[in-house]
Amino acid sequence: MRPGRGDVEYPRLGVSGLRVSRIGLGMMSYGDPAVQQWALPEEQAELIVRRAVEAGVTLFDTADMYSDGASEEVTGRLLARLFPRRDDYVLATKVYYPTGPGPNDRGLSRKHVLAAIDASLARLGTDYVDLYQIHRWDGGSPAEETMAALQDVVRAGKARYIGASAMPAWRFARAQQTAAATGWTRFVSMQNRYNLVNREEEREMIPFCIDQGIGVLPYSPLARGLLAGARDRSGARNTTRAQADSAHRPADFDVADAVRAVAAERELPPARVALAWLLGRPGVTAPLIGATKLRHLDDALAAMAVRLTGAEVARLEAPYLPRLATSYA
Repeated sequence: MRPGRGDVEYPRLGVSGLRVSRIGLGMMSYGDPAVQQWALPEEQAELIVRRAVEAGVTLFDTADMYSDGASEEVTGRLLARLFPRRDDYVLATKVYYPTGPGPNDRGLSRKHVLAAIDASLARLGTDYVDLYQIHRWDGGSPAEETMAALQDVVRAGKARYIGASAMPAWRFARAQQTAAATGWTRFVSMQNRYNLVNREEEREMIPFCIDQGIGVLPYSPLARGLLAGARDRSGARNTTRAQADSAHRPADFDVADAVRAVAAERELPPARVALAWLLGRPGVTAPLIGATKLRHLDDALAAMAVRLTGAEVARLEAPYLPRLATSYA
């Protein structure tokens, strides 16, 4: 039996008043297979998105560069069909990566931010997004210029809130302080890579977010399928997405083995155990899951009801080895 709407919680995103579903659906998986090999076309994506809507998911995250804009187009059409009102869902997109051949078709300059939001809204078929996120930090644009541009996006009614993604904590803190010092709109969320095989965000970023009341929206919660069995030690990659990704460290497979062991004892799929761990971490508001099959979504929905014991959490975390550096590419 699938979880119903009453099984989904709607926490606030950080200290903002915005409420989001306890899991969000990452829309990178839907778009144009000719551009992104493992992306589902709209008719296949609709089956999964419809199931998510029926289950009570309200948070949907995309970006202007996914499938060269096709993800935003598919996202906009699907949500318009599946929800009776625009106010019934929380729509998030991102800006930073190249969206054209020109030198100003990328980054976080005022020129690009203001052009990119208009292009995203056109593709999404809506007047505003609920959460406009900087996909990465642009070291070539002054923080004051970027934050001022984001302030103007909010003031124009084109975004309700702003968020950020994947950057060093010191850069995020500097941008947040720039906004605070000038009275501009501050970030309400951080979308970062966080899962059982990559816990480096626990050092600085997540404590900073907890201290400042910033919601955490982890992406890649299953380490691109590793924690769900998409890869094994032999090097075999069992999904189209896995075939396109780089190899993992031996220590990562030790973590995956621990996940499988706990899952076997619980008689649960490994994905549910890995997601249950993430849902229980301090500061985490809503993991963003990628789903190309209905069972991926069903595992995520069911994970909300899984409560791990302290001993199980310790077993899952014990094999982790720190990474020497974190890439924000």
